[in-house]
Amino acid sequence: MNRSRGETLELTADVLVIGGGLAGTWAASAARRSGASVILVDKGYCGTSGVTATAGPGHWWVPPDPPELRETAICNRKKTGAGLNDADWMARILALTWESLPTLEGFYDFSTDESGVKQYRALRGPEYMRALRKLVDSLGVTVLDHSPALELLQRSDRLVAGARGIRRQAGGDWHVNAGAVVLATGGTSFLSRLLGSHTNTGDGYLMAAEAGAELSGMEFTSYYTVAPVRSTMTRSMSYAFATYYDEDGAVIPMPPGPETTRPLARAMLKGRVFCDLARTPEDIRAHVPMISPNFMLPFRRWGIDPYKDRFEVTLHGEGTIRGIGGLRIVTADCRTSVPGLFAAGDVATRELVAGAISGGGNINSAWAVSSGQWAGSGAARHAAKNPAASGAKPIGQAGLRPGGRQRDVDLGATLSAIQGEMLAYDKNIFRSGHPLKRSAETLDATWAEFDAHARGFGTDLLRTRETAAMLATARWCAASALARDESRGMHQRDDRPETEPRFNHRILVGGLDKVRTRLDSVRPLELAS
Repeated sequence: MNRSRGETLELTADVLVIGGGLAGTWAASAARRSGASVILVDKGYCGTSGVTATAGPGHWWVPPDPPELRETAICNRKKTGAGLNDADWMARILALTWESLPTLEGFYDFSTDESGVKQYRALRGPEYMRALRKLVDSLGVTVLDHSPALELLQRSDRLVAGARGIRRQAGGDWHVNAGAVVLATGGTSFLSRLLGSHTNTGDGYLMAAEAGAELSGMEFTSYYTVAPVRSTMTRSMSYAFATYYDEDGAVIPMPPGPETTRPLARAMLKGRVFCDLARTPEDIRAHVPMISPNFMLPFRRWGIDPYKDRFEVTLHGEGTIRGIGGLRIVTADCRTSVPGLFAAGDVATRELVAGAISGGGNINSAWAVSSGQWAGSGAARHAAKNPAASGAKPIGQAGLRPGGRQRDVDLGATLSAIQGEMLAYDKNIFRSGHPLKRSAETLDATWAEFDAHARGFGTDLLRTRETAAMLATARWCAASALARDESRGMHQRDDRPETEPRFNHRILVGGLDKVRTRLDSVRPLELAS
């Protein structure tokens, strides 16, 4: 049912999905196939927005036969996950991803190998997202494009029962009463200029925290990707064969293996860093235009041949996008710690499968495919028992309803404060206790001012709310990094270089006025279903 109420479009559905990227579209399709009526709202245009649409995503793709293949894949990931991932979740993800991708036949033109065998693992991002848009349209999902969510609706019994937001192109607001909500809003790179992430500002984290949800793994946010200076082209695969040079032309030594962030960041703190891709094998060069068709565009614009010429590079922070933190998941169908609220994709913690290291592209993609479907199906089941009804109240605070007297808050200065703590190499890559404590104090003071006085209006409404979400996220990241008083996975503390058995737990974090952290003491290394 829908009706117009002044300038507010009022809608009712069994399931509301917030976010139209990879996880959101899989969630909407699963909820619809479970018999639920579904509304999907997207900040951009569903089918083109989000990080997948700019990439060439691979998936964690392992055949079920012989069984040893998956057993080995899970065992290897357990070894590198530093004790925080779970074999059962990994097995579930491998199984569902394997089953799911072939179902896009008819919506996506899968390539074939030399033997004519269809290749399902690696897809072309723009076409992948167009296919998923066609899928949700074919299933009868109602899609509101250019309709960012601002806040959740919650009943007096804590049950999340919808959301409200704005219609950027059509004008006015939207208000959806729903039996359950799936958050698939992605993570945030704190507007670091990471390719495809401009709409990913941590909105779902803030909305969920206002409803009482906890987060997990927010200390694992120190993943950075190399890119040419002045470019957003963060396609890390092409840099596997890179040679790096300092300003004097001396080669910068790199350790064996894929980990180059720390030596590159150390060199960049001293001066400019340059790169060439001359060591790239010819067969890889030939495949780059098919795998990442946009990779060469900035070089052509600048008249540079990256396989011959040196060019200056920088590091773009990936925050919680290729970091692994997000909303805590408490059930097998990806419900958060708040009833009626489910999470999928990068808005949810990926510790369950990735552990303490990045899920990269393939595991994150498989997680989005699988968690999206579990969350969508779970939301449909929840809605069947808790039908949508009016009466739930909007609960947004920061940037919407200030705690004190409203006055102008400089959004640019607030963003600079966030980025200064969350993207600076000397604070976020080379971590230690005292700087982390100072970061937490700086962010807390910025929050106190922002929360008390900031209120967005008109064209600044969305930007104000996005700034609030990034600021809240930064506080949780800093507090979690300080609480994990050790080095583990991508979280490296220079003052605590060892991994401590007493931290074989996930770090949970939550709270807005006051940030609270605690160890997940219920089942530290496994997830209760």
